[in-house]
Amino acid sequence: MARTSLRDYQRELAERLRSADRGVAATKLGVQVGAAAWVVDLADAGEVIPVPPLTPVPLTKPWFRGMANIRGNLYSVVDFPAFLGGKPVAASPEARLLLVGERFRAAVSLLVDRSLGLLGAQQLQGRELEGEHAPWIKAQYGDSSGREWTELDVPQLIQHPDFLGVAI
Repeated sequence: MARTSLRDYQRELAERLRSADRGVAATKLGVQVGAAAWVVDLADAGEVIPVPPLTPVPLTKPWFRGMANIRGNLYSVVDFPAFLGGKPVAASPEARLLLVGERFRAAVSLLVDRSLGLLGAQQLQGRELEGEHAPWIKAQYGDSSGREWTELDVPQLIQHPDFLGVAI
């Protein structure tokens, strides 16, 4: 996989967003969370950035990776796969921080394994949610290649007691 500079990534993202005006609406952002593929509504997502240096916070759960200074603002960093009970995100050039949208007024970021790009509604076919599921799971989808996607309900996640309870 070729490495892309942040500037090139932002330029490509801007072009994809402009394509929405031409009828190819990208409405969701795909991210890799462990072995699973997740989507986040673009209205709920802020930015996706490379992982900056993290400052650990003592006496917190292992999935709370610490704090990150992002352009002078402190963000809490939650290792999302570890929060879900999986393996923590490995330090790699592909790992990303998904900043939660500013409209939530929460300086929260989710550490994910990598960004998978933008997806349009026409690329995903809804699936019925089966059995019990976490309250932060909004929907399930499949795509034409057979890949399963889980949609994150950001407001439910950032208000949930399990997510807010970072102290040990």
